[in-house]
Amino acid sequence: MRANDIRELSVEEIQSRITGLEEERFRLKFRSATEPLEDPLRLRWIRKDIARLKTILRERSLESAR
Repeated sequence: MRANDIRELSVEEIQSRITGLEEERFRLKFRSATEPLEDPLRLRWIRKDIARLKTILRERSLESAR
């Protein structure tokens, strides 16, 4: 997910995506402990997507605080 695509989303949509990705990350980490993953890089992509989403939320909160 690109930053420009994230900026087009509303705050509620961003928060729901963060929640969904965190749940998926939890399931993948749990499953990776018991069996090898088909795509182990998926964990890295999810972590970076969560960071991007949180960064955009933080930017918006700083803009609204001005």
